[in-house]
Amino acid sequence: MKKILTSVAAGIALSSAAATAMAADNPLSVHVLNIQNGQPSPGVEVELERRTDAGWESMATATTDEAGRINALYPEDEAFEAGVYRVTFETGEWFAEHDTATFFPEIPVPFQVENTEQHYHVPLLLSPYGYSTYRGN
Repeated sequence: MKKILTSVAAGIALSSAAATAMAADNPLSVHVLNIQNGQPSPGVEVELERRTDAGWESMATATTDEAGRINALYPEDEAFEAGVYRVTFETGEWFAEHDTATFFPEIPVPFQVENTEQHYHVPLLLSPYGYSTYRGN
């Protein structure tokens, strides 16, 4: 039994290391956790936009995986530039799919990129009537 648990733990560590390596190759990742039940939130659509002189320009959309993550949200074919960006989490659609009422149909999170050599991680801690976010790593 101990050998099986060790193998499972090693597999989880390798999977986590692979996700971390993939995130390191891309300058932007997000993670959505449902703090109502302590579980990840798979299936949340997320849009990335960049602020320009003409307004917000859509750059990419993706959906969180089974772990509630998008490890590579920034478009691979675009240079990562300093500026103001926004990720918008489509939480209303996600809660509707889970038969849960919510106060937040979407959660836009603007942030500033100053150092393009760094990785930017935007976690969202989510419940139907509240949320919190911060700059992760």
